[in-house]
Amino acid sequence: MNKKKFKIKSEFAPAGDQPNAIKELVDGLEKDLTHQTLLGVTGSGKTFTVANVIEAVQKPTLVIAHNKTLAAQLAQEYKEFFPNNAVHYFVSYYDYYQPEAYMPITDTYIEKEAQINEEIERLRHASTQALLTRKDVIVVASVSCIYGLGSPVEYERVNLKIARGDKFSRADFIRKLVDIHFERTNADLTPGQFRAIGNIVEIMPVSERVIYRLEAAHDAVSSIQKIDAVSRVILKDSIDVLFLFPAKHFITAPSELERALRDIKAELERRLEELKEQGKLLEAERLKRRTNYDLALIREIGYCNGIENYSRHLSGKAAGEPPDTLLSYFPHAISGEPDFLTIIDESHVTVPQIRGMYEGDRSRKETLIEHGFRLPSAKDNRPLKFDEFNERVGQIIFTSATPAEYERQVSGQVVEQVIRPTGLVDPEVLVHPIQAGRRSGLGDRTAKSAVRSPNKYGGQIYDFIAEAEKVIQKRGRVIATTLTKKMAEDLTEFLKEKKIKARYLHSDIQTLERIEILTTFRKGEFDVLVGVNLLREGLDLPEVTFIGILDADKEGFLRSETSLIQIIGRAARNVEGRVVLYADSVTGSIERAVDETNRRRALQIAYNEKHGITPQTIVKKIKDITQELNREHKRAVEHELALEEYLFKKNPRKLIRQKELQMNAAVKILDFESAAILRDEIAALKEKLKTIEKS
Repeated sequence: MNKKKFKIKSEFAPAGDQPNAIKELVDGLEKDLTHQTLLGVTGSGKTFTVANVIEAVQKPTLVIAHNKTLAAQLAQEYKEFFPNNAVHYFVSYYDYYQPEAYMPITDTYIEKEAQINEEIERLRHASTQALLTRKDVIVVASVSCIYGLGSPVEYERVNLKIARGDKFSRADFIRKLVDIHFERTNADLTPGQFRAIGNIVEIMPVSERVIYRLEAAHDAVSSIQKIDAVSRVILKDSIDVLFLFPAKHFITAPSELERALRDIKAELERRLEELKEQGKLLEAERLKRRTNYDLALIREIGYCNGIENYSRHLSGKAAGEPPDTLLSYFPHAISGEPDFLTIIDESHVTVPQIRGMYEGDRSRKETLIEHGFRLPSAKDNRPLKFDEFNERVGQIIFTSATPAEYERQVSGQVVEQVIRPTGLVDPEVLVHPIQAGRRSGLGDRTAKSAVRSPNKYGGQIYDFIAEAEKVIQKRGRVIATTLTKKMAEDLTEFLKEKKIKARYLHSDIQTLERIEILTTFRKGEFDVLVGVNLLREGLDLPEVTFIGILDADKEGFLRSETSLIQIIGRAARNVEGRVVLYADSVTGSIERAVDETNRRRALQIAYNEKHGITPQTIVKKIKDITQELNREHKRAVEHELALEEYLFKKNPRKLIRQKELQMNAAVKILDFESAAILRDEIAALKEKLKTIEKS
């Protein structure tokens, strides 16, 4: 097990309220407080505070965020703080997921449909393998971490250890690879595949984008090499020992598999009798046909679509027993108690998500079971209940600018972090009317527009545009929050018509594209970002100087006191931060949110005056997880260009034509990854040729 210690690398030391917060939280952990809350205002550096706590306690840490975008941002931040430790990203590997369901009213069966993101699946395996092989691990996860994952004991037990000099049987080795769900191919390797040619076996682990080449001589392993998957450059010429973990998390030993198949068959027979006694002959026939088909597939290839629905039998667990999850992969003390730290980020949103997952899943499964689509044991393929989750995590620190009542009740202490290291104060908050000519009632000041807007959303749109244009002229960024996706899309189009560069962001946009949009926004490739509630918690956008909250007086989840404070906080990372709430009446939520913002603002201004601090806008490198994902692509293009240097010098136009033919051929066989590399290589070759021709 890796013995590296957590060590922060940062050019900054804790400042503002951070030193006191770090001390109090560490003291609380040493006093065995089960729950603590870090009430940190937006921009006060909660992540840096937590990083210092991790360094102090030296424990593996699980950080749970309520969405993939926030998890990606947190993972990047922790990687920057702990460059020499293992920081991993664990989220659902589905870009699109439609769970299996049945609607009895319309007799509609919806088959499970999913689009798996292979890169995220690779990162999931990297997370679990790190937890099983080293101590200095931080995993930043979405709430998907409470879903069934497969037994860590089985996953670790069946890993293959290959060392130079080991006895080697090519046939036995290939059989072992297949047993742990590696697929054989004769084409280019992708993660989780291998190919065998003569006495050489090449394998691409599911957790890495590299190839390991094993060569045998005289019935023994003579060499193990690590090779770049694209360029074929040897990255490491001589490896003594190689560990290969399974290509899937759900693993069952052959002896256990036979038992599991018998148990599934026995449950099927019992359930068929029950359905027949109830007169449900159609349901019985449906269940019999489907289950027997799945059993045949599992027996033949060890896998079937929806195999997770048989996880209770495959794992040997009792009925109703909680499934293994990512939490099972974290270290536990000899006593069995969890021996890791848990951080629940933006807890006022994340905790309710964790609490609600079980009931929603159970309701859907019971309908499927009742109508013969699944066996009753499918209910045990589920997320953890909230009490089960609490039993399986270590000491918890909730972090939020607006902790909910639950966090306050269970926490042994609430540590407040109001003073920012930068000296930044909460933004000035103004209230403008929705309809032109009205007054808001708060008395700050109202919009100057005197003409009622013909726009269906009222004068707030034109007032927002006027405010945004002033900010854009100063090279600032602007956020607009709406109540619906449709309004976000409509407003974006309207802004574009007014020659304002804008994009919208909502939950229909895929994971990695969301991160890319936020990155280009920070870079200034567009000026206004329009969204719904995605823009509230944890998004670190220091370039934002103005936020317009449309329809702020429409009481509800999106315009509650908590939501308004969170939105207002997005403008607190910039000295020029300012927020306008568009409202024709002052709701209780608006009044409380403005009062709390003003309370914090007063404390911050007083602290700055006392210590002679001049606020400074946060300066943060524009980096994100997509940079890491794209780095391999860039390297691949560069390697290809280097390899083709001789051919380019000989006949550049012929080389470009050959590359174009290769790109088109790759597209025809749906090999878009190779096509993308070739596309960028062609662009670089053409640019190079253009430069030569000009000179």
